[in-house]
Amino acid sequence: MDWLEAHNVQIHWVKRTVHFPDPCSHAQSGTLAAAPQRRQHPRSQPCIRTTRTCSRNGGRPAAAASAFDCGIDLQPGAPLPVSRLYSLTEPEREALQDFLRKNLERGFIRPSTSPTAAPVLFVKKKCGELRPCHDYRALNKITVPDRYPLPLISELLERVQGAQVFTKLDLRGAYNLIRIRAGDEWKTAFGTRYGQFEYLVMPFGLCNAPAVFQRYINHVFQDLLDKYVVVYLDDILIYSRDPARHEGHVRTVLQRLREHRLYAKLSKCEFHQRTVDFLGHRLSPDGVQMDPGKVTAVQEWAAPRNRKDLQRFLGFANYYRTFIADYAHRTTPLTRLLRPKTPFSWDKEAEEAFQGLKACFQRAPILQHPDPSRPFVVETDASSTALGAVLSQQIGPEAPLLPCAFYSRQLLPAERNYTVWERELLAIKVAFEVWRHHLEGARHPVEVRTDHRNLEYLQTTRKLNQRQIRWALFFSRFQFRIRYIPSSQNLKADALSRKPEDNADTVQQAEPATILPPAAFLATQEAQPLQVRVREQQRVDAWAQERLRELAEGSSPQYPGLVLHQGLLLHHGRLYIPPGPLRLEVLRMAHDAPAAGHFGRYRTTHLVSREFWWPRLKADVARYVAGCDVCRRAKGPTGRPPAYFSHCQFHRALGTQFRWTL
Repeated sequence: MDWLEAHNVQIHWVKRTVHFPDPCSHAQSGTLAAAPQRRQHPRSQPCIRTTRTCSRNGGRPAAAASAFDCGIDLQPGAPLPVSRLYSLTEPEREALQDFLRKNLERGFIRPSTSPTAAPVLFVKKKCGELRPCHDYRALNKITVPDRYPLPLISELLERVQGAQVFTKLDLRGAYNLIRIRAGDEWKTAFGTRYGQFEYLVMPFGLCNAPAVFQRYINHVFQDLLDKYVVVYLDDILIYSRDPARHEGHVRTVLQRLREHRLYAKLSKCEFHQRTVDFLGHRLSPDGVQMDPGKVTAVQEWAAPRNRKDLQRFLGFANYYRTFIADYAHRTTPLTRLLRPKTPFSWDKEAEEAFQGLKACFQRAPILQHPDPSRPFVVETDASSTALGAVLSQQIGPEAPLLPCAFYSRQLLPAERNYTVWERELLAIKVAFEVWRHHLEGARHPVEVRTDHRNLEYLQTTRKLNQRQIRWALFFSRFQFRIRYIPSSQNLKADALSRKPEDNADTVQQAEPATILPPAAFLATQEAQPLQVRVREQQRVDAWAQERLRELAEGSSPQYPGLVLHQGLLLHHGRLYIPPGPLRLEVLRMAHDAPAAGHFGRYRTTHLVSREFWWPRLKADVARYVAGCDVCRRAKGPTGRPPAYFSHCQFHRALGTQFRWTL
């Protein structure tokens, strides 16, 4: 009797039959091992016969209570949700009856007298069958969330670097392997026309179910994770860099599943494969690429009819943005339609962007697995509206650079006010933040390629503003060197940051408005461009000629940020202004011009230093602002108000009360 109870044997005395719900019982193990396995590799069959962890049906008793049971803690004082019953069609009624019968037999559910219950809904499977689901949204709103983290999918895909053979396992009824914590079963109750029931095992739909199961599966494979196993919920991937050791890895994993009474669904398992689909990606020894099934789904995607449809499409496409070089640019006409104050109008520009993005899915490249033993190359570029970066590696000394990942995004409104030098530096900083897990502590110095020559002096310059100082502290965590390459050779990163649509979007953000009349700018118009006059003055300026001589000799210890660009002397991307009338003209434009506004010395210094530089610039600006006649006349006094004089009365007999003694 103990053996019959342990295996939950079901005896039909009228038909004289015996049914074993447990697929691993001795009565059925031989049948399962002999079942045909058309999709499996021949070498995997001994593993299955030995461990018997794969099943074709879901009949098994509920799991035993453990420390990993799913608890449901409700927020104090939260009202319990009240559900309603929905009318059922004939197919839905039959599906519900079958669901209740099977789960009562398995011991997954039991009748309930709970004061709350969730409604039952139905979704259609791919095969056409109906699957009952429970709407636990009201319960989830009052449940204290479990913050156990799920693994990053991008990091899981990177762990298989160098693998030559794969095996994928899919657990059957994974959530039902976890019991509900004793005393919390009533919270999972659901109502039907046949009565009210509650779960003894963890159902789908609970907000904490993924975290609870991930905690349990991580415990099961704690010593195997990242060695030759990665796990995301109920998806298990076994990978081996040596094909000869793969069978031993598979045996170890299957034996671990058997010890914890976990069973895989044989129809969804793949053994000893060179290429495998995992978490929406296709993995192979060559790298990572999009799942062809997902690419086909994108090609068949109809044009969105409203914001909800567009959000659904962009949410799907965003999952694969790593494969698309100019994703931020291509989606600009689409993301513009998601703005709250922008009416949804599917025009020609949106249709072209939609079709162009779908075409990118077809020609997406195969991304290389990042190899920590090889040097990383980061190519960056920034425009006035966006920034982009490419993480690459070389397989061999003479091999070309192959992409490992792409990244691009639009600049925030505040970031668009940065100087050219700061925007280029921002692109490097963002790239280092995104790929920090690869670049920080890398075995080889990271090579950063940019088309902005002044960034070569980032690690030696002495004068930095507060923002640049913070960035310099961030960069101190990395070992890297910056290499200048012309824009003609930086095509990949340059394409990520420059596209006409972004510039057009910047211009059309607001209707043009007249701030000052055109006559106010007549005084600032020049007969000859300023750069032409600066170039002429630099040729006769002794200080500039001395610095040019130092640059020609390859040394400029006092001013390391100086470079010669198109015949002009620049300091960190800012134009050097020789002393004399040109400096006075620059100060007038930044302070006295009608568009300037007679700002104080700090703001005037900021305006001047955006594009221009010379030694002791701050002192010159402070002296000029302090001597501005308009500011002295129009602006009120600063500081404490002066004291007022008043008449003082003195005593006539002052000092007569003192006595002097010798």
